[in-house]
Amino acid sequence: MLRLQTNDGWWLITHPEHARLAGEFASHWGNDLFASPEPRGHVLRGVYAHDNGWAARDAHPLITSQGKPSAFSTELVGKYSAFEEIDLQAYLAVRREAVQLIAQEDPYAAILISMHTHNLLSARADRSTIRPEDLLWLDAFLVEQKTLQRALRDRLLADKQVAVEHLLPDALHKHFQLLQACDNLSLLSCTNFRGPTTLLHPFQITDGALTEITVQPFGERSFRLTPYPFDEPRLTFPLSARHIPGHTFTTSDELEHLFHAAPVETIEVTITA
Repeated sequence: MLRLQTNDGWWLITHPEHARLAGEFASHWGNDLFASPEPRGHVLRGVYAHDNGWAARDAHPLITSQGKPSAFSTELVGKYSAFEEIDLQAYLAVRREAVQLIAQEDPYAAILISMHTHNLLSARADRSTIRPEDLLWLDAFLVEQKTLQRALRDRLLADKQVAVEHLLPDALHKHFQLLQACDNLSLLSCTNFRGPTTLLHPFQITDGALTEITVQPFGERSFRLTPYPFDEPRLTFPLSARHIPGHTFTTSDELEHLFHAAPVETIEVTITA
């Protein structure tokens, strides 16, 4: 779950909805400065589906020790910590399922999701917030994901489903970075991030130079990007969310009841050059 605080409660957004928004960003990626992703269908599917493993877990929202919804929030943007508040083995199971859900249907997309998962839990994870007894589970999971990536790539090479140039390490890394950038922009949008920042990873533009993409908020869930990577100068995206009254809750059951009682509403995200 992702949460966005309001004066009288929270907007709660599911992980699959956040991933759908990231996929919408990826579907518009590409212009005179930035190349569109290829193989397009496989890359877009990876971005759209990268958090689908969270659907069952999001149906039963939990609370933190402070009584807030246990969810990704604006203070966690750019970090990957707070592991002390989660059951790591259950969390890894969700991450594993997100890859397995798509691996049989689209191995290329599954490789990108696995690369994203591995990066979150290695390069970007704060290991100091993980219980020592859980580090063995984490490290075994990371080895498992690397092994899976190799197996899926070998399957694609053998089946010749995807051109070899799209399976080279540099090509896979470029598409992994696109997934991360669109995921990052979706997280900023879903939490209404208020400060200037940059998207994850510098990107190569058409003259060959690497450039960072700066993100400047200018209103509710509205951001200006420079340089601008999308195909239209102004884009508005619908985002499904439920508004939950109250800022703290006594039990997770109370929060779950309020969540399912709340209607699904549409709020908007705006991205401009």
